[in-house]
Amino acid sequence: MLISAPCPANAQSLDGVWQSRGYGYVFRIQSGILKAFEVTARTCLPGFTAKREDTAIEGREATYRTSDGEVYFVRSAGEVDHRLLHDDGSASDIRIDRLPSMPSQCDHPTGDTPQENFEVFTRTWAEHYISFDLKNANWDKIVDAKRLRISAQTSQPVLFEVLQSMIEPFGDAHTFLSAPKLKRRFHGLRPGTDRVVKDLVGSRGLEEFRKSAMNRLLAVTDHAYLHGPVRKFCNDQLQFAKIDANTGYLRILSFGGYVKGGDFAKGGSALNAALDEIFSDSSLKALVIDVRINFGGDDPYGLEIASRLAANDYLAYTKYARAGAGERDRWTPGDPSIVKPSPRPGFRGPVVELTSPLTISAGETFTQALMDRVPHVTRIGENTQGVFSDVLVRHLPDGWIFGLPNEVYRTAQGTTFDGPGIPPDIQLPVFAMADVGAGRDPAMAKALEILASPL
Repeated sequence: MLISAPCPANAQSLDGVWQSRGYGYVFRIQSGILKAFEVTARTCLPGFTAKREDTAIEGREATYRTSDGEVYFVRSAGEVDHRLLHDDGSASDIRIDRLPSMPSQCDHPTGDTPQENFEVFTRTWAEHYISFDLKNANWDKIVDAKRLRISAQTSQPVLFEVLQSMIEPFGDAHTFLSAPKLKRRFHGLRPGTDRVVKDLVGSRGLEEFRKSAMNRLLAVTDHAYLHGPVRKFCNDQLQFAKIDANTGYLRILSFGGYVKGGDFAKGGSALNAALDEIFSDSSLKALVIDVRINFGGDDPYGLEIASRLAANDYLAYTKYARAGAGERDRWTPGDPSIVKPSPRPGFRGPVVELTSPLTISAGETFTQALMDRVPHVTRIGENTQGVFSDVLVRHLPDGWIFGLPNEVYRTAQGTTFDGPGIPPDIQLPVFAMADVGAGRDPAMAKALEILASPL
């Protein structure tokens, strides 16, 4: 809800220096400009800049927008020197605390040498990566061994190879390293989970799969099981059709890109309009949700869809971030996301969900957000990819960009699914080439069998 602009006293109260708990940020706010710095215990680099917007929104002290449209807003945390910073596309807040001044490592920003690039990269991983134990990796030992290859004369191609070699063994789809000037990019993936991609496009990767091969798989389901036209919403990322008179099929290809330009609020409006239309069908008695090909996006969109399926409040997940350097506890306080039944049109009947290793990131947090729904959502297919965290994106002094997961999503019982992914209730091969060639979709067939069974 829009309200009148904030008074100058509120605006002034945010001016100063703020440090995040976890996430490795320091923010300097002054005269309506929020300037982020990416810091470790030993390094400091300038990050994004965002400008304060004049229009205020209820519940926010201030809203800031970057030049590329990313929106951050500040909310009260109940104390003068503590606030909550929220990124529109995230399901959680970042806690920020006021500092008397900029930290000492920012007195002289980190320089662009091979050694300093190596330092920024390795310290960021040491302070924020969540899965060293899961991957049985001794990061300090890895760093010590690789440091021997780095000197003032190390070329950029060699530096890239060294950094990639340090993280590639993790097989983590939320890790990447990009060197635009070298035209080189590395992106992790859990070993063995690219079977479908390799079957169709060989070694050309996920982007080529999305452009040239994905529709071949979708067509198998469309031709064998769907009746009537497939209705497309949200920039074609949501697709709905009927399997029979009373059974719906909702395919979700991503949790982002719902409008051109990627505006989060407009995307949310498009999503709600689509769900209103889909769930206003009073003939709907059963539902198949297909996220077997879903490359992620924004968690709040998944929570919104879950709310349309919920009959009662329940915990979707609680997020914890690595606390970073100098923190007393290893993890930040938990930030729970609760699924609450939406007052808008929804569906509370039987649901089956189809999953695969290409159910990635926000596709997985959505799957986790359905796990405690009543009645139970039966999952059919294969384990999801096994990456849940928002990607912590960082820069190197030489202009390279890298990313890593710094959060875990825990169930009410404290379980996480990083690494192996969320297992299905019923294990079936997904998009096996023999089935694709024969026009079969065993997971869909099983879903209809389950939905036809008496409760």
